[in-house]
Amino acid sequence: MVDYNEEEYKELDEDETENSNEELKDDSNANLTEEVEVELSEDLNKSEEDLDDDLDGDDEESEASEGEDLPFAKAEVVRLMKRNLDKDKMIRERVKVEMNRFLGEVLERVCEQLNDYPYTTIEYEMLKESIYPYTNIKRINEEKFRILKHLEAIKADCDALTMDVKKSLKLKDVDEDDEIF
Repeated sequence: MVDYNEEEYKELDEDETENSNEELKDDSNANLTEEVEVELSEDLNKSEEDLDDDLDGDDEESEASEGEDLPFAKAEVVRLMKRNLDKDKMIRERVKVEMNRFLGEVLERVCEQLNDYPYTTIEYEMLKESIYPYTNIKRINEEKFRILKHLEAIKADCDALTMDVKKSLKLKDVDEDDEIF
């Protein structure tokens, strides 16, 4: 170990401080440049829809929604929505937030169903069974419509049979209103 006196130590310390200050300046300039470049690229990448939302006065809604805990990244939900909507559609901030919440609720319901299984490992078949109502909603609605039509036809047949029984099996000596036991 080298033994320095106080003066030598101060000189070494001053040299190191000057060098580190220069390095810090260079690093901070580089970081500042990077931050400015990132901000500029983010501004350039800001979608046309977001600009329209800002112009529509949705700033208050977006500030309120930023403090909320949403189940999914809002940008991902919006990206998926835009992929499935027409190009000319604009999405309001509240719709983005509510869609995010809805998807979170669906996930919770599916997980509740998965928790009903006694097994510790969730298998693909369990997932398929749990998401069936959500993935086959169109087919389920068609089946519901078909069943309702069939029940209406049965009801109409029952009404027709009731009228036939009343007309053809009418006893002449007993009033219709009297009950026979």
